[in-house]
Amino acid sequence: MSDEVILRPATRADVPVLFDLIKALAEYEKLSDAVTGNAVDLENHLFADRPFAEAILAECEDRIVGWALFFYNYSTFLTQPGIYLEDLFVLPEFRGRGIGKSLIVYLARLTVERGCGRLEWSVLDWNELAIGFYKGDFISWRSHYDSQKRLSETGLFAESAVCNPSFPEKPGFWAPRGSILGWVNPSK
Repeated sequence: MSDEVILRPATRADVPVLFDLIKALAEYEKLSDAVTGNAVDLENHLFADRPFAEAILAECEDRIVGWALFFYNYSTFLTQPGIYLEDLFVLPEFRGRGIGKSLIVYLARLTVERGCGRLEWSVLDWNELAIGFYKGDFISWRSHYDSQKRLSETGLFAESAVCNPSFPEKPGFWAPRGSILGWVNPSK
């Protein structure tokens, strides 16, 4: 058994495990009753000729222990596509090992590689654990300039990003529930 974390795109064969992990997220969020979808639809939406979403899986100790599901969005102000992180989840017994951070860094790199202008996400206002995670290395800010490049290269978010509610005039923005969090690709 290895503590090494392997990140990889989901395959069709992973759909049953991924759907189980989606249900685990719903249970964690006390929203199990809200899960009305199924693994068949998930497979169709991830692997159709024109997929609606993509998933990245984290493997550790020979099992899938975390995932991130994302899709494209579009910024009219940047006139650029972006990536929206719908959900990120790591099994509780595997938290604190850097797996969530690795998933975010993977998505940041993917955002840069695909020429997207932003990586964005939101967080529930009651989820203190998630807020703490994003405020840690990622600070849960929408940032500008060289922050995205630094995040994609090192996984460390820009120390220069400061809370500033006057976005977009100045870098840095912390947003409550329902607002967009993330960072802007400075090269776009």
